[in-house]
Formats: sequence, C-alpha cells, structure tokens
Amino acid sequence: MRERVCSKVGCAREAVSTLTYDYGDQMAALGPLGIGGDPHAHDLCAIHTDRLSVPKGWVVVRHETLRA
Repeated sequence: MRERVCSKVGCAREAVSTLTYDYGDQMAALGPLGIGGDPHAHDLCAIHTDRLSVPKGWVVVRHETLRA
C-alpha cells in the first residue's frame, strides 16, 4: 500500500490527518486520516495539522483519537 502524503504544495511528509470544510457552516473538521479518494478532503502531515488556520469567524473542530 502506498503511503499518503501531505496535500500542501511542496510538502512530501507522511499524512497523519484529514481536513474537510463545511462552507455553509463556516467550519473546518480535522480528524484522523480518512478514507482515501475523497476529492473534498485534504490530507495533512503533523506539522501542517498543528499550523492549521482558518478564515476569521470560522470554527475548527478537531476530532482527537484516543491514545493508550
């Protein structure tokens, strides 16, 4: 299986999360790496996940996974 990489231009790091947008609700949802192939989802590496910013007035919903 091929490693998924970050969607950010010029970044070749391994993706660790998936970002989706809900433009109607002005919300960005960031969660665990989702199922591949969704053209509306963006895979991000750990660095870009931590640096995520959204337009003023938008909400970021972060879905964290449980860690043992």
